[in-house]
Amino acid sequence: MSALAGTATATARSPPMLKNHSSSAIVAVRDIDRARAFYGDVLGLELLDDSMEGVLTYRTGETRLIVYRSDEAGTNRANAVVWGVGDELDAIVAALEGKGVQFEQYPHIGRLEGNIHIVGDARLAWLKDPDGNILHINSM
Repeated sequence: MSALAGTATATARSPPMLKNHSSSAIVAVRDIDRARAFYGDVLGLELLDDSMEGVLTYRTGETRLIVYRSDEAGTNRANAVVWGVGDELDAIVAALEGKGVQFEQYPHIGRLEGNIHIVGDARLAWLKDPDGNILHINSM
């Protein structure tokens, strides 16, 4: 038996894993109507489905963002959702500022220019949804 044949047999017996499956982000919120206004009207995401009570599904690029009602909303102290927006970062931050969005400022992260942190070639901004979930936008 050749080494190649042994590898193919071992691979064929491997259990199915997640590498070939799409994933989506999921965010818990306390008030689904308030979340609908924020994610749809403020962030401008396209609502794809709201047929299940307490669950909203938005399109964001090639992925889906699931927003669901939970009493545990806002308890995460790390990034919940990240968007890499390239050269559009300044325009997006300005548009969100125009809608009254407050940005987070982390003095220990790089140099701050307005609401955008500069770290080397990376440009980064953070905001929170109404439940305190941290949303991150960057130029990468």
